[in-house]
Amino acid sequence: MELVKKNIHMDQIKGQAATQITLEDDVNISDSKPDAGKLIYDRGSVTLEEVKVTEDHVTVKGKMQFLVMYLTEGEHPVPACLEGSLPFEEQLYAEGVESGDSANVKWNLEDLTVGLINSRKLSVQALISLRISAEMMYDEETAVDLYHEEPVEYRRKPLRIAQMAVKKRDIFRMKEELELPQNYPNVFQIIWQSIEPTNVEFRAQEGKISIQGDLNVFFLYEPEAAAEGEENAVRSYEASLPFGGTVDCSGCEDGMAVDIDYLLGHKEVEIRPDFDGEQRVFAIEIAMDLDIALYEEERLDILSGVYGVVKEVEAVSKQAQFRGILARTSGKMKIAEHLKTGESDVPMVQLLHSEAQIQIADEEIVENGVHIQGTLNVQCLYFSSDERVPYGSVKGQFPFSYLLEVPDINSNCTVKIQTGLEQLATAMLDSSELDIKAVMDFRAIVFEQKKEDIVTDIIVSELDMDKLNGLPGIVIYIAKEGDSLWDVGRRYYVPISQIKETNDMTTDEIRPGDKLLIVKGLGN
Repeated sequence: MELVKKNIHMDQIKGQAATQITLEDDVNISDSKPDAGKLIYDRGSVTLEEVKVTEDHVTVKGKMQFLVMYLTEGEHPVPACLEGSLPFEEQLYAEGVESGDSANVKWNLEDLTVGLINSRKLSVQALISLRISAEMMYDEETAVDLYHEEPVEYRRKPLRIAQMAVKKRDIFRMKEELELPQNYPNVFQIIWQSIEPTNVEFRAQEGKISIQGDLNVFFLYEPEAAAEGEENAVRSYEASLPFGGTVDCSGCEDGMAVDIDYLLGHKEVEIRPDFDGEQRVFAIEIAMDLDIALYEEERLDILSGVYGVVKEVEAVSKQAQFRGILARTSGKMKIAEHLKTGESDVPMVQLLHSEAQIQIADEEIVENGVHIQGTLNVQCLYFSSDERVPYGSVKGQFPFSYLLEVPDINSNCTVKIQTGLEQLATAMLDSSELDIKAVMDFRAIVFEQKKEDIVTDIIVSELDMDKLNGLPGIVIYIAKEGDSLWDVGRRYYVPISQIKETNDMTTDEIRPGDKLLIVKGLGN
């Protein structure tokens, strides 16, 4: 006899850790930039430069990049932009991790505070949270069939697993061109830009991964006329572009479960001439860093038991751990709020740009779902009626609580949640209040951990003739609660097919109280 085995390739979380980092520094405005009179807008992000795994530790090296818009000093202030970064290096303790393990790092910029020290210096403070999940790949070999020549009975049980098919990092690059409408003046230089992909969807296809989404862009720019001393010193333009493309992926197949995290990496915008030679085209190049995991969902019938008819056959088993996908689910939540400017803020005349980020504070597995808590952070840039302070901004934080429904979820499950802002609509109610409406999208893949006894070996020996002779040659067996034909056949060393034929049965089902005629086979 010989076991037929199948190797199952899976991933497993080996260690987790979390920490918060506080960064603080004073930043000088470069000599090429004008003096600062008032800060009006800011944005921050985190770039991870190195993630190193050693014994029981994960070291993360990166930088917090910031972009600040300010109004220049003088009688006629105009907006200007300053960018910079604060480096950091943090070592986290994660028991059980080893050199060679891979680590997934997620960051959250919980707070960014920028202050004006003087016209040439800013103070920058940031609070960053890091969550690290160290993963390992492992293989489990389990018996799925039995090759045999002599009579033997064996049974199998179904097992649904999520086998790791692809695990890699890649880069998706896109190039888009956006031409200004005719009623907008030509571009001299960009003062401020915002480029954010939204509604990003990934789909596994044969040999590749399809990527689709929308690219939301906002530009505050100085027109050519303003550079020549004319009025209308600054203009703004906002648009949304659909994008799509593919990334080659060996081993990828249509229908695989997709778990892909992305970060916006390199961004570059160049002003190019249109067909008439005028500077009216924004040429955008973007790189999205992808952390790709693809799972092949499979139903296996694994060997769960065996007994001999003419020989003693014993199955050697061990307990093994498997990973399956319990659910792939999604949900949406709407937020409708009002946002007021502060007493010291200048009054609004025209809303120029709005953006928002979802910040998750806690994820908890509860009965039939995952409870998600966090805040929606909104920031709006507007044009003011005050000539001395022609621009202003307002920030707001809106807490939310949402239950993402997942039937049959339990505490042994692990959840990977991705969030997205499907829609953001802002409108002025008056000079000091905004109406905020947003739709947040939550997507989750839920893994369940399974422990199963698997057959690892078969031991064959001669029958114990004294034990066999002690069994009756013919008997009427009355089925008990929990009995199966397998149990009865194993007890009397009789094939299941023989029991069914003797009792004129068409199915394997028996009920308590059923009477079965058992006749010892000729082979015994």
